[in-house]
This record gives sequence, structure tokens and C-alpha cells, in this order.
Amino acid sequence: MLGSHVVKTFRILPISFVILLLPAATGAAYDYREALSKSLLYFEAQRSGHLPYHQRITWRGHSGLTDGLEQGVDLVGGYYDAGDHVKFGLPMAFTITMLSWGVMENGDAIAAAGEFEHSLEAIKWGTDYFIKAHTHPNVLWAEVGDGDTDHYCWQRPDDMTTSRQAYKIDAEHPGSELAGETAAAMAAASIVFKKTNPRYSHLLLRHAQQLFEFGNKYRGRYHLSVPAAKSYYPSLSGYGDELLWAALWLHRATGREYYLQYAVDKAYTLGGATWAISEFSWDIKYAGVQILASKARLFLLMEGGGGRVQDQQRNTLQQYRSKAEHYLCSCLGMSSNDSNVRRTPGGLLFVRRWNNMQYVAGAAFLLIVFSDQLALAHEDLHCPRGSLSPQEVLSFAKAQLDYVLGSNPMGISYMVGFGPLYPTRVHHRAASTVPYKEDKSFIGCAQGYDAWFGRQMPNPNVLVGAIVGGPGAQDEFRDVRGNYMQTEACTYNTAQMVGVFARFSQPERR
Repeated sequence: MLGSHVVKTFRILPISFVILLLPAATGAAYDYREALSKSLLYFEAQRSGHLPYHQRITWRGHSGLTDGLEQGVDLVGGYYDAGDHVKFGLPMAFTITMLSWGVMENGDAIAAAGEFEHSLEAIKWGTDYFIKAHTHPNVLWAEVGDGDTDHYCWQRPDDMTTSRQAYKIDAEHPGSELAGETAAAMAAASIVFKKTNPRYSHLLLRHAQQLFEFGNKYRGRYHLSVPAAKSYYPSLSGYGDELLWAALWLHRATGREYYLQYAVDKAYTLGGATWAISEFSWDIKYAGVQILASKARLFLLMEGGGGRVQDQQRNTLQQYRSKAEHYLCSCLGMSSNDSNVRRTPGGLLFVRRWNNMQYVAGAAFLLIVFSDQLALAHEDLHCPRGSLSPQEVLSFAKAQLDYVLGSNPMGISYMVGFGPLYPTRVHHRAASTVPYKEDKSFIGCAQGYDAWFGRQMPNPNVLVGAIVGGPGAQDEFRDVRGNYMQTEACTYNTAQMVGVFARFSQPERR
């Protein structure tokens, strides 16, 4: 499981525009459609609960079948966040939001690759769990399992002996980040299912609206109500970004003016139009909020609504866009002073050494979304150090993607199972131990560390589609199971990349 760290910006030396724009230019050509297909396979490896008959990752077995039993609630299902067996609500919800956004932006490409049904299944595995976890308008079960006890054991999920204690938020123990992110996930998913499953879409939207009202009315930091999450997924950015995020997703899902006006009215008090951020993650969502608001502004102006947009809305949404541009320009190395995101010598965006790929994936996704917005409006991105065309923004995103897939100094693909060379000792309990179907002998808590974690051999199971934490600041990478900062993979790494793979899977759109 991978946590958050403090927000930092980094100074880079002024170098030429060409080098800034093209950090890892190579002649490599990758099969992005294959990468898309494999990325969706990964979510099947992360499933908790009773696996379906058509489960494609056959080395996984049923697990967590009594989750919630002690608390008298059915919490079977959902996803494990990384290489362990805890179900953390906040990163799980962000995973589903980003999967849904990727499908919304690139659904045609996903369908053309024959992966549309698999993408819906990946989303629904999460939203089905959220429906179960939202047992009352003002009650949401936040976590199943405990990170501290989980880390003492190295077992298959089938053999799990660690605590399955469940934790919740409610009116007396609020958690606005969790309520807001889960509302965003369900609102975004409701858009995805609107045509194919309208009844399910309506159900998701009803839950999303209730959760938003809950999180907004009973405000509080979720990790204070759920201390078990504090050491692993604390909310350092507060809940302002999640409440704005949820409101904008609900506006997109419903078209209701109320939600857009909320984002306008609360833009300054909750930080959406004031925070200039240089990273985007499961914790810090301001850049995503700002790009969503920019998209709302664009459609208001382009769909014949320019004359009806109130001055307050116009001005505030422009402030959102200004902050979105700060994020994008920082990623592109086109900001001034010390706000540019650092790069490795090989050209990879580098925010911090622990699971840096989550920030790369988020940047690549937001860059392609904004590039398409620019192209639609026939605009360029204006930065302190110059202007970039939509195609130049897109090219930078592609360079980051190609680095992930193998165009890097190590010559390694950081997506497991893709290309000739990739990590084989991923920090992942299920992948690193013999499948239950092959050996039904029970693997004890400490026994797993002795027999499987400490092995020098590659994992017996390939965690196809997982995007690991990735290299360090100098492009170095050690494929060692104990090197969890680099070899552990998370659902939200791959979730953000699904839309990126889809976007580049069609040659005419590159």
C-alpha cells in the first residue's frame, strides 16, 4: 500500500525549448492497444470477493468472503489497493473515478480495441462495492482490514488470517474527503452506464447525490474518524478538493446548475481557484478539479450559452482555468521560477521517489484531456516561457507514456507483462506466492515471508498490466521484491493510464 507525502515543487535549470518539450524522444513504436488490453487485465488481479466464472486471471482465488460480517454488513467485493489485502476506500474511489473519466474521454477507442465491456466490468466491480458500503445516506464504510496487521503477514489472499475489521464514517465521525471522492466516482460511473444500463446509472447517481450532501453537511477529515487509514492514506490536502471534484462530476452527470454554482461559490473558500499545484494524485485533486471546471467553462461558451453565463461564473471559471494552466505548464517545464516539475535525466516527470509513476500517469492523462480541449477551441496553451499547440502538449504526454513502456535508460517496461523486459519481482502477495489451485497447502503469516517473499526467483504469477512505482530520480530501478517504493503497483497508477493508452491506440489521433 502506498501513501501520500507533502506537496513539493522542484527547480530545474533553464534549458532549450526543444529539450523541455521532448524529454525522451526515441524512434520506438509501441502497441498501445495491447497496453490498453493488459491494463484492464490488472484490475481482475486486484479483485476481492467471490470471483466470477469468466475471471481471466486464473491464478487468483476467492478472498475476503466474510468482510463486514462482524459489523453486520455485507462488504464483500471491491479492490485491494496494491500488493496487500486492505480495502482502502479513498484510493479505491479515485481509481473508479479515473477509470470512468478515461472511458468517457476515449470510449470509442476502447470499443474499437474490443475492450469496452472489460472497462465497464472494471468500473462496476468498484461501484457495486460502493453501493454495499453506503448503507445509509449518512453512513459510508471506509476501510476493511488494517494496514499494520496486514504488513506483518505475507500470504495469498485465499489464506488471509489478518484482521478484517471494518471502519465507517457517519455524521458523528465525518469524512468529507471519502464521501466526496466516492460521490465523484459514482457520478462519473453513472455517466459511463447511462446508455448501456440506465437503471444502474440512476442508482449510482442517487448514491452520489446523497454522499455529496453527507460530505458537505458533516465536514471533517476522514483519517481523523478512521485512524487506521492515517499511516497509509492520510488526506494532506484536506477535503476542499474532493467536495469541488464531486460537485463538478455531479454537474456533468446531471446538468443541474446547482452543482456548477456550488463550484463557483466555493471556489475560493475550498481552494479550487486559488491553489496552484504541480501534482495530481489520489489525495491532491486540485489540478483535476481545475481542468474539469475549464471543460465546463468551454462547453458553456461553445454551446450557445456564452450570453447566459453570469459574470461571476465566467470570472471564477476563468480562474480555475488559470490554475489548470499552471499545473500543465509546470509539467511541461514551461513555468517560471521554481514551479516546474523536476525531470529525471531520461526525461520522466519526477515528483517523489515513492511510487512516482502515479504522478506521471495523472499528468499524462490530464495533458491529453486538456490538449483535446485546446484543439476543440482552436487555442494554444500559453505559459510563462512560451506557447504550445495542442499537438505539442499531446506529444509531451506521449513521450511520458513511451518512457513507461520502455523508452528509458534502463530499457525496461514499467508495465508488467508488456514488452520483452519488465519487472518480475513485483511487491505483491498474490503474484509472488504459488496459486492455491496448484498448491492448497496453507501458507502461514510468517511462513510466506520465509518461503516466498525472500525468494530471489521471479514471481510465479505475472501481474499483467500493473504499473509499478518506477525508477528513481536518476532513472535507476532495482527489480527487488523488498524494494516496495519502486516495485509495488497500485490500482490508481494503471487506472489513470487506461485513458492514455486508449487515446494513443488510434494512430490518427496521435
